[in-house]
Amino acid sequence: MIFGSAAAIGAGLEVAVEQSIGKAHISTLAASAAVTVPAALYLLTVCFLHSRHSKRGTAQQLVLPVSALAVLGCTFAGQWAVLAAGLVAALTVALGVTLSTRNPRPDSALSLNSRDTHDSMGQTTRTDSLTDVAGLRVGHARVPGDRALSGTTVVLAPEGGVVAAVDVRGGGPGTRETDALDPRNLVQRIDAVVLTGGSAYGLDAASGVMAWLEERGRGFQVGPDPAQVVPVVPAACLFDLGRGGDWRARPDATTGRTAAEAAARTEDGAAVAEGNMGAGTGAVIGGMKGGVGSASILLGSGVTVAALAVVNASGLAVDPLTGVAYGRYFDGHDGPPDYPAAEVHTAAQRRLAEAREESARRSATSARPPLNTTLAVVATDVELTRAQAQKLAGTAHDGLARAVRPVHLLTDGDTVFALSTGTRPVLHEAPDPAFAVQLAAAALNEVLAAGADALTRAVTKAVLAAEGVDGPGGDYPAYRDLY
Repeated sequence: MIFGSAAAIGAGLEVAVEQSIGKAHISTLAASAAVTVPAALYLLTVCFLHSRHSKRGTAQQLVLPVSALAVLGCTFAGQWAVLAAGLVAALTVALGVTLSTRNPRPDSALSLNSRDTHDSMGQTTRTDSLTDVAGLRVGHARVPGDRALSGTTVVLAPEGGVVAAVDVRGGGPGTRETDALDPRNLVQRIDAVVLTGGSAYGLDAASGVMAWLEERGRGFQVGPDPAQVVPVVPAACLFDLGRGGDWRARPDATTGRTAAEAAARTEDGAAVAEGNMGAGTGAVIGGMKGGVGSASILLGSGVTVAALAVVNASGLAVDPLTGVAYGRYFDGHDGPPDYPAAEVHTAAQRRLAEAREESARRSATSARPPLNTTLAVVATDVELTRAQAQKLAGTAHDGLARAVRPVHLLTDGDTVFALSTGTRPVLHEAPDPAFAVQLAAAALNEVLAAGADALTRAVTKAVLAAEGVDGPGGDYPAYRDLY
Protein backbone atom coordinates (compact mmCIF):
# COMPACT_ATOMS: atom_id res chain seq x y z
CA MET A 1 0.00 0.00 0.00
CA ILE A 2 2.81 2.40 0.90
CA PHE A 3 4.72 1.70 -2.26
CA GLY A 4 1.57 2.05 -4.37
CA SER A 5 0.76 5.39 -2.76
CA ALA A 6 4.31 6.63 -3.30
CA ALA A 7 4.16 5.62 -6.95
CA ALA A 8 0.83 7.42 -7.33
CA ILE A 9 2.34 10.56 -5.79
CA GLY A 10 5.14 10.43 -8.33
CA ALA A 11 2.71 10.02 -11.19
CA GLY A 12 0.61 12.87 -9.86
CA LEU A 13 3.63 15.15 -9.67
CA GLU A 14 4.41 14.35 -13.29
CA VAL A 15 0.85 15.25 -14.31
CA ALA A 16 1.00 18.45 -12.27
CA VAL A 17 4.26 19.52 -13.86
CA GLU A 18 2.93 18.82 -17.35
CA GLN A 19 -0.19 20.83 -16.55
CA SER A 20 1.88 23.76 -15.30
CA ILE A 21 3.89 23.92 -18.54
CA GLY A 22 0.86 23.42 -20.73
CA LYS A 23 1.47 19.85 -21.90
CA ALA A 24 -1.46 18.36 -19.97
CA HIS A 25 -4.82 19.93 -20.83
CA ILE A 26 -6.55 19.45 -17.48
CA SER A 27 -7.70 21.88 -14.81
CA THR A 28 -5.49 23.08 -11.98
CA LEU A 29 -7.86 21.42 -9.52
CA ALA A 30 -7.49 18.04 -11.24
CA ALA A 31 -3.71 18.38 -11.39
CA SER A 32 -3.59 19.25 -7.68
CA ALA A 33 -5.81 16.31 -6.78
CA ALA A 34 -3.47 13.99 -8.69
CA VAL A 35 -0.84 14.85 -6.03
CA THR A 36 -2.84 15.47 -2.86
CA VAL A 37 -5.12 12.42 -2.93
CA PRO A 38 -2.30 9.81 -3.10
CA ALA A 39 -0.27 11.89 -0.62
CA ALA A 40 -3.13 11.78 1.88
CA LEU A 41 -3.56 8.06 1.27
CA TYR A 42 0.15 7.59 1.95
CA LEU A 43 -0.08 9.43 5.28
CA LEU A 44 -3.11 7.44 6.40
CA THR A 45 -1.36 4.17 5.51
CA VAL A 46 1.71 5.13 7.55
CA CYS A 47 -0.58 6.13 10.44
CA PHE A 48 -2.34 2.76 10.36
CA LEU A 49 0.91 0.75 10.33
CA HIS A 50 2.52 2.70 13.16
CA SER A 51 -0.61 2.54 15.29
CA ARG A 52 -0.22 -1.26 15.31
CA HIS A 53 3.47 -1.36 16.22
CA SER A 54 4.14 1.63 18.43
CA LYS A 55 3.00 3.25 21.65
CA ARG A 56 1.94 6.89 21.19
CA GLY A 57 0.11 9.61 23.03
CA THR A 58 -3.11 11.19 21.77
CA ALA A 59 -1.30 14.16 20.23
CA GLN A 60 1.09 11.88 18.39
CA GLN A 61 -1.77 9.72 17.13
CA LEU A 62 -3.44 12.75 15.53
CA VAL A 63 -0.37 14.07 13.69
CA LEU A 64 -0.69 11.94 10.56
CA PRO A 65 -4.52 11.94 10.17
CA VAL A 66 -4.70 15.74 10.60
CA SER A 67 -1.86 16.11 8.14
CA ALA A 68 -3.73 13.98 5.63
CA LEU A 69 -6.69 16.38 5.87
CA ALA A 70 -4.32 19.33 5.45
CA VAL A 71 -2.88 17.78 2.32
CA LEU A 72 -6.37 17.26 0.88
CA GLY A 73 -7.15 20.88 1.68
CA CYS A 74 -4.17 21.91 -0.43
CA THR A 75 -6.12 20.67 -3.49
CA PHE A 76 -7.92 24.01 -3.50
CA ALA A 77 -4.81 26.17 -3.08
CA GLY A 78 -4.66 27.00 -6.76
CA GLN A 79 -1.25 27.18 -8.37
CA TRP A 80 0.45 26.60 -5.02
CA ALA A 81 -1.38 23.32 -4.37
CA VAL A 82 1.36 20.97 -5.51
CA LEU A 83 4.09 22.78 -3.57
CA ALA A 84 1.96 23.06 -0.42
CA ALA A 85 0.94 19.40 -0.56
CA GLY A 86 4.53 18.26 -1.02
CA LEU A 87 5.82 20.33 1.89
CA VAL A 88 3.06 19.28 4.27
CA ALA A 89 3.43 15.61 3.34
CA ALA A 90 7.23 15.61 3.72
CA LEU A 91 7.21 17.40 7.08
CA THR A 92 4.44 15.35 8.61
CA VAL A 93 5.84 12.00 7.48
CA ALA A 94 9.17 12.86 9.09
CA LEU A 95 7.55 14.18 12.27
CA GLY A 96 4.93 11.45 12.56
CA VAL A 97 7.36 8.57 12.05
CA THR A 98 9.80 10.06 14.55
CA LEU A 99 7.14 10.52 17.21
CA SER A 100 5.52 7.15 16.66
CA THR A 101 8.73 5.11 16.87
CA ARG A 102 10.30 6.69 19.94
CA ASN A 103 8.43 4.42 22.36
CA PRO A 104 7.97 0.82 21.21
CA ARG A 105 4.85 -0.92 22.40
CA PRO A 106 5.61 -3.12 25.48
CA ASP A 107 4.13 -6.18 23.81
CA SER A 108 6.10 -5.70 20.60
CA ALA A 109 7.32 -8.93 19.07
CA LEU A 110 10.82 -7.47 19.19
CA SER A 111 10.97 -7.91 22.97
CA LEU A 112 8.55 -10.13 24.84
CA ASN A 113 9.90 -9.30 28.28
CA SER A 114 7.28 -10.83 30.49
CA ARG A 115 5.34 -8.99 33.15
CA ASP A 116 2.00 -10.55 34.02
CA THR A 117 1.63 -11.84 30.48
CA HIS A 118 0.84 -15.30 29.15
CA ASP A 119 2.78 -17.80 27.10
CA SER A 120 1.73 -18.81 23.59
CA MET A 121 -0.67 -21.39 25.03
CA GLY A 122 -2.31 -18.75 27.24
CA GLN A 123 -1.99 -20.94 30.32
CA THR A 124 0.84 -19.69 32.50
CA THR A 125 0.88 -16.44 34.44
CA ARG A 126 4.40 -15.05 34.22
CA THR A 127 6.43 -13.42 36.98
CA ASP A 128 9.36 -11.94 35.04
CA SER A 129 11.78 -14.16 36.93
CA LEU A 130 13.76 -17.40 36.72
CA THR A 131 10.79 -19.44 37.87
CA ASP A 132 8.97 -18.69 34.63
CA VAL A 133 10.94 -21.72 33.44
CA ALA A 134 8.50 -24.32 34.71
CA GLY A 135 9.83 -26.65 37.38
CA LEU A 136 12.56 -24.40 38.77
CA ARG A 137 12.24 -23.10 42.31
CA VAL A 138 14.35 -20.54 44.16
CA GLY A 139 14.94 -20.27 47.90
CA HIS A 140 16.95 -17.82 50.01
CA ALA A 141 18.46 -18.02 53.48
CA ARG A 142 20.31 -15.41 55.52
CA VAL A 143 23.06 -15.89 58.07
CA PRO A 144 21.60 -14.94 61.48
CA GLY A 145 23.13 -12.27 63.70
CA ASP A 146 23.15 -8.50 64.13
CA ARG A 147 26.61 -8.21 62.59
CA ALA A 148 26.01 -10.74 59.82
CA LEU A 149 25.43 -9.63 56.25
CA SER A 150 25.59 -12.72 54.09
CA GLY A 151 23.42 -15.55 52.83
CA THR A 152 22.76 -18.29 50.30
CA THR A 153 20.45 -18.74 47.32
CA VAL A 154 19.50 -22.18 45.97
CA VAL A 155 18.04 -22.91 42.55
CA LEU A 156 16.24 -26.23 42.91
CA ALA A 157 15.60 -28.35 39.81
CA PRO A 158 12.48 -30.48 39.30
CA GLU A 159 12.55 -34.22 39.98
CA GLY A 160 14.90 -35.89 37.53
CA GLY A 161 17.23 -32.92 37.42
CA VAL A 162 18.27 -30.61 34.59
CA VAL A 163 21.03 -30.43 32.02
CA ALA A 164 23.62 -27.93 33.25
CA ALA A 165 26.79 -26.15 32.22
CA VAL A 166 28.96 -23.31 33.48
CA ASP A 167 31.20 -20.57 32.14
CA VAL A 168 33.65 -18.89 34.54
CA ARG A 169 35.14 -15.60 33.34
CA GLY A 170 36.27 -13.81 36.49
CA GLY A 171 39.92 -13.81 37.56
CA GLY A 172 39.22 -14.77 41.18
CA PRO A 173 36.49 -17.43 41.16
CA GLY A 174 35.38 -19.61 44.04
CA THR A 175 33.51 -22.69 42.85
CA ARG A 176 32.62 -26.28 43.66
CA GLU A 177 31.72 -29.21 41.35
CA THR A 178 31.99 -27.05 38.23
CA ASP A 179 34.32 -29.59 36.57
CA ALA A 180 31.46 -32.09 36.68
CA LEU A 181 29.58 -29.83 34.27
CA ASP A 182 32.18 -30.15 31.53
CA PRO A 183 30.37 -31.72 28.53
CA ARG A 184 33.18 -34.28 28.27
CA ASN A 185 32.49 -35.66 31.72
CA LEU A 186 30.14 -38.31 33.11
CA VAL A 187 27.33 -36.67 35.05
CA GLN A 188 24.50 -35.62 32.74
CA ARG A 189 22.02 -33.92 35.08
CA ILE A 190 22.07 -32.05 38.37
CA ASP A 191 19.44 -31.33 41.01
CA ALA A 192 20.45 -27.92 42.38
CA VAL A 193 22.78 -24.95 42.01
CA VAL A 194 24.07 -22.99 45.01
CA LEU A 195 24.99 -19.30 44.91
CA THR A 196 26.44 -18.14 48.19
CA GLY A 197 28.16 -15.38 50.06
CA GLY A 198 31.01 -16.01 52.46
CA SER A 199 33.74 -16.39 49.84
CA ALA A 200 35.30 -19.89 49.77
CA TYR A 201 34.06 -20.52 53.32
CA GLY A 202 30.50 -20.15 52.10
CA LEU A 203 30.85 -23.05 49.66
CA ASP A 204 30.11 -25.26 52.65
CA ALA A 205 26.46 -24.31 52.07
CA ALA A 206 26.44 -26.83 49.22
CA SER A 207 27.00 -29.61 51.77
CA GLY A 208 23.69 -28.80 53.40
CA VAL A 209 21.94 -28.91 50.03
CA MET A 210 23.60 -32.26 49.26
CA ALA A 211 22.37 -33.72 52.53
CA TRP A 212 18.85 -32.46 51.89
CA LEU A 213 18.82 -34.04 48.42
CA GLU A 214 20.28 -37.32 49.66
CA GLU A 215 17.51 -37.66 52.22
CA ARG A 216 15.06 -37.59 49.30
CA GLY A 217 16.98 -40.05 47.14
CA ARG A 218 17.91 -37.41 44.60
CA GLY A 219 21.32 -37.45 42.93
CA PHE A 220 23.62 -39.54 40.76
CA GLN A 221 22.89 -43.19 41.54
CA VAL A 222 26.04 -45.20 42.27
CA GLY A 223 24.60 -48.46 43.64
CA PRO A 224 21.67 -50.87 43.32
CA ASP A 225 19.86 -49.34 46.29
CA PRO A 226 17.89 -46.21 45.21
CA ALA A 227 19.21 -44.52 48.35
CA GLN A 228 22.77 -44.91 47.12
CA VAL A 229 23.08 -41.55 45.43
CA VAL A 230 25.65 -38.79 45.27
CA PRO A 231 23.92 -35.44 44.63
CA VAL A 232 26.01 -33.27 42.33
CA VAL A 233 25.51 -29.69 43.51
CA PRO A 234 27.59 -27.11 41.65
CA ALA A 235 28.20 -23.97 43.65
CA ALA A 236 29.86 -20.58 43.30
CA CYS A 237 30.60 -17.96 45.92
CA LEU A 238 30.99 -14.21 46.15
CA PHE A 239 33.08 -12.13 48.53
CA ASP A 240 31.14 -10.35 51.28
CA LEU A 241 33.26 -11.17 54.34
CA GLY A 242 33.01 -8.59 57.10
CA ARG A 243 30.40 -6.41 55.43
CA GLY A 244 28.08 -6.77 58.38
CA GLY A 245 30.88 -6.16 60.88
CA ASP A 246 31.61 -9.80 61.81
CA TRP A 247 34.30 -11.42 59.67
CA ARG A 248 33.27 -14.92 60.75
CA ALA A 249 29.56 -14.53 60.02
CA ARG A 250 29.30 -16.61 56.86
CA PRO A 251 27.02 -19.28 55.33
CA ASP A 252 27.50 -22.91 56.29
CA ALA A 253 25.74 -26.23 55.66
CA THR A 254 22.79 -25.13 57.78
CA THR A 255 22.33 -22.03 55.64
CA GLY A 256 22.33 -24.15 52.48
CA ARG A 257 19.78 -26.58 53.88
CA THR A 258 17.54 -23.72 54.94
CA ALA A 259 17.67 -22.21 51.45
CA ALA A 260 16.88 -25.60 49.85
CA GLU A 261 13.92 -26.06 52.16
CA ALA A 262 12.71 -22.55 51.33
CA ALA A 263 12.90 -23.36 47.63
CA ALA A 264 10.99 -26.62 48.07
CA ARG A 265 8.20 -24.82 49.94
CA THR A 266 7.51 -22.38 47.12
CA GLU A 267 4.73 -22.91 44.61
CA ASP A 268 5.70 -23.82 41.08
CA GLY A 269 6.12 -20.54 39.23
CA ALA A 270 6.28 -18.39 42.38
CA ALA A 271 8.09 -15.09 41.82
CA VAL A 272 11.70 -14.82 42.94
CA ALA A 273 12.27 -12.52 45.91
CA GLU A 274 14.71 -9.78 44.86
CA GLY A 275 16.98 -7.26 46.52
CA ASN A 276 18.76 -7.98 49.81
CA MET A 277 17.97 -11.68 49.76
CA GLY A 278 20.02 -14.86 50.06
CA ALA A 279 23.39 -14.55 48.38
CA GLY A 280 22.61 -10.90 47.69
CA THR A 281 22.29 -10.00 51.37
CA GLY A 282 25.80 -8.54 51.56
CA ALA A 283 26.34 -7.85 47.86
CA VAL A 284 27.90 -4.52 46.90
CA ILE A 285 28.69 -3.04 43.47
CA GLY A 286 30.97 -0.05 43.14
CA GLY A 287 30.26 1.01 46.71
CA MET A 288 26.51 0.85 46.07
CA LYS A 289 24.29 -1.88 47.52
CA GLY A 290 23.81 -4.83 45.19
CA GLY A 291 21.53 -7.81 45.52
CA VAL A 292 19.44 -10.40 43.70
CA GLY A 293 17.51 -9.70 40.51
CA SER A 294 15.68 -11.89 38.05
CA ALA A 295 14.04 -11.56 34.63
CA SER A 296 12.50 -13.67 31.89
CA ILE A 297 11.77 -13.46 28.18
CA LEU A 298 9.11 -15.33 26.23
CA LEU A 299 10.12 -15.93 22.62
CA GLY A 300 7.64 -16.03 19.79
CA SER A 301 8.18 -19.78 19.56
CA GLY A 302 6.82 -20.19 23.09
CA VAL A 303 10.27 -20.91 24.54
CA THR A 304 11.08 -19.27 27.87
CA VAL A 305 14.54 -17.96 28.71
CA ALA A 306 15.19 -16.52 32.16
CA ALA A 307 18.00 -15.35 34.38
CA LEU A 308 18.81 -14.78 38.04
CA ALA A 309 21.76 -12.59 39.03
CA VAL A 310 23.50 -11.88 42.32
CA VAL A 311 25.23 -8.55 41.70
CA ASN A 312 28.42 -8.02 43.69
CA ALA A 313 30.95 -6.56 41.23
CA SER A 314 34.15 -4.56 41.37
CA GLY A 315 32.86 -2.53 38.44
CA LEU A 316 29.88 -0.22 38.24
CA ALA A 317 26.25 -0.85 37.34
CA VAL A 318 25.44 2.86 36.99
CA ASP A 319 26.89 5.28 34.45
CA PRO A 320 28.86 7.85 36.49
CA LEU A 321 28.25 10.46 33.79
CA THR A 322 24.45 10.25 33.83
CA GLY A 323 23.22 8.20 36.78
CA VAL A 324 21.45 5.76 34.45
CA ALA A 325 21.85 2.05 35.15
CA TYR A 326 23.97 0.69 32.31
CA GLY A 327 21.48 -2.07 31.60
CA ARG A 328 18.75 0.49 30.86
CA TYR A 329 20.65 1.66 27.80
CA PHE A 330 19.99 -1.73 26.24
CA ASP A 331 16.41 -2.27 27.38
CA GLY A 332 13.95 -0.86 24.88
CA HIS A 333 11.02 -2.44 26.71
CA ASP A 334 10.00 0.77 28.44
CA GLY A 335 11.36 3.22 25.92
CA PRO A 336 14.47 5.34 26.41
CA PRO A 337 15.94 5.52 29.92
CA ASP A 338 14.94 8.30 32.29
CA TYR A 339 17.92 10.55 32.96
CA PRO A 340 18.13 11.93 36.50
CA ALA A 341 18.24 15.71 36.82
CA ALA A 342 21.77 17.13 36.87
CA GLU A 343 21.51 18.34 40.46
CA VAL A 344 20.18 14.96 41.60
CA HIS A 345 23.04 13.14 39.90
CA THR A 346 25.65 15.49 41.36
CA ALA A 347 24.27 14.97 44.87
CA ALA A 348 24.13 11.19 44.34
CA GLN A 349 27.76 11.02 43.27
CA ARG A 350 28.81 13.12 46.27
CA ARG A 351 26.84 10.88 48.64
CA LEU A 352 28.30 7.72 47.08
CA ALA A 353 31.87 9.04 47.39
CA GLU A 354 31.28 9.83 51.07
CA ALA A 355 29.82 6.36 51.63
CA ARG A 356 32.86 4.69 50.07
CA GLU A 357 35.18 6.64 52.35
CA GLU A 358 33.10 5.78 55.40
CA SER A 359 32.96 2.09 54.49
CA ALA A 360 36.74 2.02 54.11
CA ARG A 361 37.11 3.61 57.54
CA ARG A 362 34.72 1.19 59.27
CA SER A 363 36.22 -1.92 57.68
CA ALA A 364 39.89 -0.98 57.86
CA THR A 365 40.90 -4.64 58.00
CA SER A 366 38.92 -5.60 54.89
CA ALA A 367 40.58 -6.85 51.74
CA ARG A 368 42.39 -4.32 49.56
CA PRO A 369 41.48 -3.94 46.77
CA PRO A 370 37.87 -5.01 47.37
CA LEU A 371 37.05 -8.53 46.25
CA ASN A 372 33.75 -9.19 44.55
CA THR A 373 31.99 -11.49 42.00
CA THR A 374 28.70 -11.51 40.12
CA LEU A 375 26.96 -14.87 40.00
CA ALA A 376 24.17 -15.84 37.65
CA VAL A 377 21.93 -18.68 36.53
CA VAL A 378 20.41 -18.60 33.04
CA ALA A 379 17.73 -21.18 32.28
CA THR A 380 15.41 -22.26 29.49
CA ASP A 381 12.72 -24.85 28.93
CA VAL A 382 14.03 -25.76 25.47
CA GLU A 383 15.93 -29.03 25.15
CA LEU A 384 19.70 -28.45 25.12
CA THR A 385 22.71 -30.73 25.10
CA ARG A 386 25.40 -29.97 27.66
CA ALA A 387 27.55 -28.41 24.94
CA GLN A 388 24.66 -26.16 23.91
CA ALA A 389 24.03 -25.27 27.54
CA GLN A 390 27.66 -24.28 27.89
CA LYS A 391 27.29 -22.02 24.86
CA LEU A 392 24.27 -20.43 26.53
CA ALA A 393 26.31 -19.76 29.68
CA GLY A 394 29.03 -18.19 27.57
CA THR A 395 26.82 -15.87 25.54
CA ALA A 396 24.97 -14.83 28.71
CA HIS A 397 28.21 -13.19 29.83
CA ASP A 398 27.60 -10.68 27.05
CA GLY A 399 24.52 -9.56 28.94
CA LEU A 400 26.60 -9.19 32.09
CA ALA A 401 29.10 -7.04 30.21
CA ARG A 402 26.31 -4.69 29.11
CA ALA A 403 25.11 -4.12 32.67
CA VAL A 404 28.41 -4.00 34.60
CA ARG A 405 31.49 -2.01 33.57
CA PRO A 406 34.22 -3.09 33.74
CA VAL A 407 33.56 -6.79 34.18
CA HIS A 408 35.54 -10.07 34.45
CA LEU A 409 38.34 -8.43 36.41
CA LEU A 410 41.08 -10.17 38.39
CA THR A 411 39.25 -9.34 41.63
CA ASP A 412 35.94 -10.70 40.30
CA GLY A 413 34.91 -14.33 40.09
CA ASP A 414 32.11 -13.84 37.58
CA THR A 415 30.37 -17.16 36.97
CA VAL A 416 27.28 -18.05 34.93
CA PHE A 417 25.47 -21.39 35.16
CA ALA A 418 23.09 -22.49 32.39
CA LEU A 419 20.20 -24.89 32.96
CA SER A 420 17.85 -26.67 30.55
CA THR A 421 14.68 -28.39 31.75
CA GLY A 422 14.18 -29.79 28.24
CA THR A 423 10.39 -29.70 28.16
CA ARG A 424 10.25 -28.08 24.71
CA PRO A 425 11.94 -29.29 21.51
CA VAL A 426 14.26 -26.98 19.63
CA LEU A 427 12.10 -27.34 16.52
CA HIS A 428 8.38 -28.12 16.71
CA GLU A 429 8.27 -29.78 13.31
CA ALA A 430 10.66 -32.16 11.60
CA PRO A 431 12.75 -30.00 9.25
CA ASP A 432 13.91 -30.74 5.75
CA PRO A 433 17.06 -32.86 6.34
CA ALA A 434 18.99 -30.62 3.97
CA PHE A 435 18.42 -27.64 6.29
CA ALA A 436 18.04 -29.30 9.70
CA VAL A 437 21.34 -28.01 11.08
CA GLN A 438 20.74 -24.46 9.89
CA LEU A 439 17.18 -24.33 11.22
CA ALA A 440 18.20 -25.72 14.61
CA ALA A 441 21.05 -23.23 14.81
CA ALA A 442 18.70 -20.36 14.00
CA ALA A 443 16.30 -21.46 16.75
CA LEU A 444 19.13 -21.81 19.26
CA ASN A 445 20.52 -18.41 18.31
CA GLU A 446 17.28 -16.85 19.54
CA VAL A 447 17.73 -18.61 22.87
CA LEU A 448 21.36 -17.49 23.15
CA ALA A 449 20.49 -13.88 22.42
CA ALA A 450 17.58 -13.96 24.87
CA GLY A 451 19.84 -15.36 27.59
CA ALA A 452 22.12 -12.33 27.32
CA ASP A 453 19.16 -9.94 27.29
CA ALA A 454 17.57 -11.60 30.32
CA LEU A 455 20.80 -11.39 32.30
CA THR A 456 21.18 -7.69 31.48
CA ARG A 457 17.71 -7.04 32.84
CA ALA A 458 18.27 -9.25 35.88
CA VAL A 459 21.36 -7.25 36.86
CA THR A 460 19.49 -3.97 36.45
CA LYS A 461 16.55 -5.23 38.49
CA ALA A 462 18.93 -6.34 41.25
CA VAL A 463 20.39 -2.84 41.51
CA LEU A 464 16.95 -1.19 41.51
CA ALA A 465 15.53 -3.65 44.07
CA ALA A 466 18.40 -3.39 46.57
CA GLU A 467 17.92 -1.56 49.86
CA GLY A 468 20.65 0.51 51.46
CA VAL A 469 22.61 -0.79 54.47
CA ASP A 470 24.41 1.41 57.00
CA GLY A 471 26.02 -0.76 59.64
CA PRO A 472 29.26 -1.55 61.47
CA GLY A 473 30.75 -3.12 58.35
CA GLY A 474 30.15 -0.16 56.06
CA ASP A 475 27.76 2.34 54.54
CA TYR A 476 26.25 0.99 51.32
CA PRO A 477 23.53 3.26 49.91
CA ALA A 478 21.12 1.82 47.35
CA TYR A 479 20.28 3.27 43.96
CA ARG A 480 16.80 4.06 45.25
CA ASP A 481 18.39 6.12 48.06
CA LEU A 482 20.63 8.07 45.69
CA TYR A 483 18.22 8.70 42.84
